[in-house]
Amino acid sequence: MKLNLIEEKVQTELEIILIKDKEITENKDILEKIDFKGEEDSSALLAELGKLYVGCGEPTSDNIRVAVASAMRTFGKTNFNDASIEADENLREVVEGIELGSYEFTKYKSKKDDKIEKTINIVVKKVDEKTIEIFEDAVNLSNSVNMVRDFVNTTPEDFYPKIMAKKAKKIAIENDLEIKIFGEKYFKEQKMGAMSAVGRASRHDSRLIHMAYKPVDAIKKVVLVGKGLTYDSGGLSLKPADFMVTMKSDKSGGSAVLGIINAVAKMKLPIEIHAIVGAVENMIGGDAYKPDDVLTAKNGKTIEVRNTDAEGRLVLADCLCYAQDEIEDFDYMIDYATLTGACVVGVGHYTTGIMGNNLELNNQLQQSAIASGELATVLHFNKYLKKTLKSKIADICNISNTRYGGAITAGMFLDEFIEEENKQKWVHCDIAGPAFVEEVWGCNPEGASGAGVRFTIEFLKNLMEK
Repeated sequence: MKLNLIEEKVQTELEIILIKDKEITENKDILEKIDFKGEEDSSALLAELGKLYVGCGEPTSDNIRVAVASAMRTFGKTNFNDASIEADENLREVVEGIELGSYEFTKYKSKKDDKIEKTINIVVKKVDEKTIEIFEDAVNLSNSVNMVRDFVNTTPEDFYPKIMAKKAKKIAIENDLEIKIFGEKYFKEQKMGAMSAVGRASRHDSRLIHMAYKPVDAIKKVVLVGKGLTYDSGGLSLKPADFMVTMKSDKSGGSAVLGIINAVAKMKLPIEIHAIVGAVENMIGGDAYKPDDVLTAKNGKTIEVRNTDAEGRLVLADCLCYAQDEIEDFDYMIDYATLTGACVVGVGHYTTGIMGNNLELNNQLQQSAIASGELATVLHFNKYLKKTLKSKIADICNISNTRYGGAITAGMFLDEFIEEENKQKWVHCDIAGPAFVEEVWGCNPEGASGAGVRFTIEFLKNLMEK
């Protein structure tokens, strides 16, 4: 999709018109005949007039973004080659709606549509330096989200730990970032027994990726840690067949971390970012780790394995320990993971569960999510659930002894690997719900959504204003 910023309307084949608060001002008779009332999630294409009307209900930022995304899906199915839309004061939302709504993943289609590149003319009051900055930031952010979608949608046969490391290298080269990649030898030297165990039955060696963006005069230092399970069979605690489908999405947390640092670098935000990804494949085989094993994490804590499908927390445990050992004086540490089905059960497909010891920080992440158009809710730790992680033979179990509160107990397991001086700086984001949904929703396509990227960028931008 080619985007143009213009100050005055030009003739295009299609005009996209957002109907706000059901206020229809033209072609009322025609629209009434087809029962279009301008309600949210409704649209009407008057092809012969070259008009596409899209209802957005109350004109909130997210409603505008979603309405524009819906318009892009309709526009994409037509043979119109160009269109125009007025942005007014909602340029960011319009651009994000265009870029996110026009996303398609066609890598594995044998027959490609030979459509020419479509053009969107975005009409604004004035094309000045500020307008261009808003436009470019929205494009860079959206492109990073779409990059994450591509990563997550790619099959495990084509996207395994080595490939994830190659993608990280490409991002690092494009943005002049520092990058270090570690393998099995390093894990043994550093006694990272938890992460190493998860990947040892795979034919693909695991990787720990550490990227750094270090701008001059950075105002904050933020560490991002992502679960990059390029595929999760469940290990010897094998998933049922229908639950194994879509497990290519288990790399969503690590992919989000790569997308965030890419967006930060492109937008040149004055915040130092360290992005750490544990890229691992959890498979079965003669060398697979087993229920009843006791693993030792990087910080020396021992973990009784009672379920090999609770593997993401093992990978994150060692990655979190690595981050705290290698990165000094950071202000915040945020981890992202499709960690638990329990979170999806608890808060639904579309919502991120946010957890941690610092309630104020949790709430800041939640508000950033809402402002960015993502959904999130805070799940609170409590001392009674913590007791369910006790082990009789090791320091801690990798699952709790109750089926209830599984998202929270997973977060509390990770808390065991956060040093005391960092507990108020750390937030855990369980993105199992929104990361991959098998239907179109909001400005997201079927499949990967790129969850976590937009709300984190919103959080980082808010840090700049304090």
